[in-house]
Amino acid sequence: MWKLTIIKSCLIINRVKLTIRFNLLENLLVNNGGNMRFFLAKDTKEVNTIAYNLIRAEILRNPKIVLGLATGSTPLGLYKLMIEDCKRGNVSYKDVKTINLDEYIGLPDNHPQSYHTFMYENLFKDIDIDLKNTKIPNGNAKDLAKECADYTAYIDKYTPDIQLLGIGSNGHIAFNEPGTSFDATTHVVDLKESTIKDNSRFFDSIDDVPKQAITMGIADIMKAKMIILLATGTSKTDAVYNAVLGPISEDCPASALQLHNNVVVVADPNASFMVRTKGVNPQ
Repeated sequence: MWKLTIIKSCLIINRVKLTIRFNLLENLLVNNGGNMRFFLAKDTKEVNTIAYNLIRAEILRNPKIVLGLATGSTPLGLYKLMIEDCKRGNVSYKDVKTINLDEYIGLPDNHPQSYHTFMYENLFKDIDIDLKNTKIPNGNAKDLAKECADYTAYIDKYTPDIQLLGIGSNGHIAFNEPGTSFDATTHVVDLKESTIKDNSRFFDSIDDVPKQAITMGIADIMKAKMIILLATGTSKTDAVYNAVLGPISEDCPASALQLHNNVVVVADPNASFMVRTKGVNPQ
């Protein structure tokens, strides 16, 4: 288990040989040889800025980067920064490949709430990416089992250099719900009621939310060379705590990230509240 102590202005998180030091005054974290860096942003805007600076640096270092992307409300501000910087001519995506985490089953690609539409409207149409270099699961494939196998094979061929993640209120990453095996590759999933409720804000009615999706498995996600998890809002505070400091358990799919060797968590004060308080023993 994790041991947390506050010493003056630093939050120190220890697990085996992992040590994370976080300066609460300067909003800066230094990783002392561990596998997880936790940035506390002062607000949502800074969450996006920190994440974009990490992604931007990697693209400038390697213009042919493979970038794993996420959907939902969390990355929208980040995508706006990507668009703005691209339009200024500072960053190009012409040689970048992207791979998305998931897609609903049964929604046409051009449906307003499909993730194909989401990515095109919120990012792809406003950057200089070749759409042939973008990859999103086909939720309307006639043979979903084959689509899953082919998607995992694609991930093996084009392993993300960076995988962007959000986190659900129940700790799900992509559409990997609690109880999903850490060994799972791309698969069809029945969405939990909590996930359907979380996503209902994007639909006219909760009854319109699809009940199934095709998703990268946790094993697929863990192949990425670097993972960036973004979390904002009070609804994510328990999930972030369980992901970062809780037991490694299929009850919280995001806790698998503790087993990865290069994870960055960027959270606002609301999402990080439990990390900063519940597990901390003041000294």
